[in-house]
Amino acid sequence: MRRTVVSTKQDRQWQGIPAIERAANGRLWAAFFSGGPKEPDPANYVLLSTSDDDGHTWSEPVNTVDVPGPTRVYDPALWHDPAGRLWLFYNLACPETKDFSVWYMTCEDSGSATPTWSAPHKIDLPAPFAFRLNKPTVVADGDWLLPVTWAKAAPGGWFPGPGQLQGVAISSDQGKTWSFHGAVDAPTWALENMIVERADGRLWMLIRTGAGVVYESFSTDGGRTWTEAQPTPIVNPGVRFYLRRLASGNLLLINTPDPKRRCTMYAYLAADEDGICHAQEGLLLDPRDGVSYPDAVQAPDGTIYAIHDCDRGGEGEIILDVFAESELPR
Repeated sequence: MRRTVVSTKQDRQWQGIPAIERAANGRLWAAFFSGGPKEPDPANYVLLSTSDDDGHTWSEPVNTVDVPGPTRVYDPALWHDPAGRLWLFYNLACPETKDFSVWYMTCEDSGSATPTWSAPHKIDLPAPFAFRLNKPTVVADGDWLLPVTWAKAAPGGWFPGPGQLQGVAISSDQGKTWSFHGAVDAPTWALENMIVERADGRLWMLIRTGAGVVYESFSTDGGRTWTEAQPTPIVNPGVRFYLRRLASGNLLLINTPDPKRRCTMYAYLAADEDGICHAQEGLLLDPRDGVSYPDAVQAPDGTIYAIHDCDRGGEGEIILDVFAESELPR
């Protein structure tokens, strides 16, 4: 495994919540956010950094999405769609105007150090409060499923607190239009769901909660309806995790396996869903306290690029770990 520090906070007061993607020519992109004294804050904005040498060195982060006024920009996600377009998803939140919405920009030239980004586009969701964090999943019938956390009422502050629900925005036309489905309830603090397609065709949603374990829900109709959420054996302190199917068909889970603290980050590998739920041995990515929010992408040659943050208000490190599937215990 190879480790690189993508960025430290330098003169920023804090930074974290990273995302990563890899262009066809090998260029890496990292996104995270900062701004103001903390998260959340009206001064929050999204930063982008890039590497053209396989992640050994990174450009200075560039303020890419910054909305003036009392609107925060947060939780970026990077994703290449099947046609090769790079998507930068992000959220806007403004308690004054009751705007809690999901947005994106795209570019066709992600292999360039200076790509041309589209104008911002809003994903219209029929919910007074909505945000998303994780990458979409393309399922076997070609639909794109974007995990969404939402609430039935706009909050007075930044977040609605108890009562957040989990659903999906589904696009059947490569992102031109989106429909909205699902109202999965899980223990407080439920958010940041992720979705994979199982071998039997069912969709499997895993949900961050405040219960000390990850919860799950299933769909047998392409994400239109979902079962009642139930606990899994995956221990988690109520923080983002990462789940994705690799090109080999195996599942990759990156998690902080403590019920209460954000400490020690591991990457786990298993051939199926039951195996990943019960995985005990993993590759240690970071032994420290204050580690959180993993994201990852796999290159065509199988190399895995995993990113996370550490000590957001201290060093404010954004860390890249590069490893092969063969390095993961099975």
